[in-house]
Amino acid sequence: MKTEIQRELSHIFKLLASEKRLAILMLLEEKPYSVSELIEALQMEQSAVSHQLKKLREEQVVAVQKVGRTVYYRLTDSHMIDLLANAEKHVDHVMNDESHEDWLKRNKQ
Repeated sequence: MKTEIQRELSHIFKLLASEKRLAILMLLEEKPYSVSELIEALQMEQSAVSHQLKKLREEQVVAVQKVGRTVYYRLTDSHMIDLLANAEKHVDHVMNDESHEDWLKRNKQ
């Protein structure tokens, strides 16, 4: 069982290893975005954004919501939101060259 979990975790971290996918996910943490809004916000080509969204949809990380003729993408998994938030906290304390305990004191958490 543990091997299956490790394999699945590896798969998730590979999915998150793309800076482009991370950029999309970080935007989608804020609110749902249409493809055209993502293209504009990220300054990426439409084909690149669509390719990354396809991968995220296949892994059930994002979902599609149609409003009229516009398709919006949104995060679907609260665990992924928590994972990204914790990863951001880790990066914050590493970039500030402080221990986890010092970071906790600074952020009163």
